[in-house]
Amino acid sequence: MLTVKPMTQLQELLAHIDALLDVQRFQDYAPNGLQVEGREEVKRLMTGVTASQALLDEAVEWGADAILVHHGYFWKGEDPRITGMKARRLKTLLESGISLLAYHLPLDAHPEFGNNAQLASRLGLEVTGSFDTGTPVALGMVGRLPGAEPLQAFADRVAAALDRAPVTVSGGEHPVRTVAWCTGAAQGFIDRAADCGVDAYLSGEISEPTVHVARERGLHYLAAGHHATERYGAMALGTHLAECFGLDHRFVDVPSPA
Repeated sequence: MLTVKPMTQLQELLAHIDALLDVQRFQDYAPNGLQVEGREEVKRLMTGVTASQALLDEAVEWGADAILVHHGYFWKGEDPRITGMKARRLKTLLESGISLLAYHLPLDAHPEFGNNAQLASRLGLEVTGSFDTGTPVALGMVGRLPGAEPLQAFADRVAAALDRAPVTVSGGEHPVRTVAWCTGAAQGFIDRAADCGVDAYLSGEISEPTVHVARERGLHYLAAGHHATERYGAMALGTHLAECFGLDHRFVDVPSPA
């Protein structure tokens, strides 16, 4: 006898995620939660890093009812007109009845399903605390490796975990034992990371000033990729939701060199 999985109400799913990620604590650059409303019921959930057209097309082909991403739409300061690329993306969602759920900072910060927590797990880092990022909710984490490693060995560890070689800036001859990290475009937190007294700081991106701060403050810096460091939060959250609600879940990685 064929067993049919029960569908989950969209609003029930949203209430669970909003409470789990405690979205009300965050002052963010875009709305967290439901950004585009589709069908009332969800059976198939697709997750990814960014709600690009490529991800939307995959969702349509698979028959997804909802998409959950880290980078959604409606960022502060963007052109509000619905034209061009934005119009095509929204048209795809609305015509297919697919809901778009997006969680930005809440998905960075969650202690289990967040990007930073998941990155720590991938790298074998023991989380010992967080560091002040100058935001209402601390986003970065601090931890340590099982043992001291030369900088190149730690860079090789990162490359093996993320399938991408990081851009590495040496801050001296010291090995890496203690690490601060914050995924994505968090290179601007490097001074705050240095204030923690760690051996190395890891983020997604690098800017010209980052190099000089690392060298002059004696802090190794690794830029492991915005996309590469933020693949795992949405994936982990999707797996959790699939287990909780009996959903079909698929994580789709749309490769990005950024």
